[in-house]
Amino acid sequence: MSEPPTDDIRNLSPGQLDALREVANIGAGHAATALSQMTGSTILISVPRIRVVPMADMSVEVGPPEEPVAAVLMSMLGDITGRTLLVFPRATALRLASLLAGREFVDGQGFGALGESALREVGNILSGAYLNALSEFLGMVLLNSPPNLATGSAKTVLSSGPNSSEAGPYVFCVESEFTMHEQEERLRGFFMLLPDPPSLRVILKSIRLW
Repeated sequence: MSEPPTDDIRNLSPGQLDALREVANIGAGHAATALSQMTGSTILISVPRIRVVPMADMSVEVGPPEEPVAAVLMSMLGDITGRTLLVFPRATALRLASLLAGREFVDGQGFGALGESALREVGNILSGAYLNALSEFLGMVLLNSPPNLATGSAKTVLSSGPNSSEAGPYVFCVESEFTMHEQEERLRGFFMLLPDPPSLRVILKSIRLW
């Protein structure tokens, strides 16, 4: 079966994008509830933007190539397969790790074992919430593998981490805004779904029914 034309993938109708946005909003709501319960702080997550882009353009979505980031990478298993990637600018990663670990992590220092464990747990929570929402939308079973954490520049992390046979040529990129209610802070992060080519066709087929 041939790959869908590029313009069909990148130029979804407003209604189809609304369907994707609704799935992402549901996932964000579940993730916010879980993080709030774990940290004891009120955390709200909004979904301001969702796009489908070629993998080659993935790093452009995050920001400048030299921007330091932390990324949690997992394999997607079940009825559709591929990868998921949670990408946080360093400031967001430090804040989330501090909230979850119950101690302060500051710029210029490493995360250490405790901070890295906290970020992997954040990745588990967020990716799991988004995949559960997508699972309900597709009527399929989707699971995450154990998380891997990578840190470095956006260019380095995003060019090396996702490259594998499990990922296809296109990425669903969900930009999210994290609002820490008590601290009156707003931070941003990115959830990226990298389905393999057969799974991409399944997702697009479901979206086009809208």
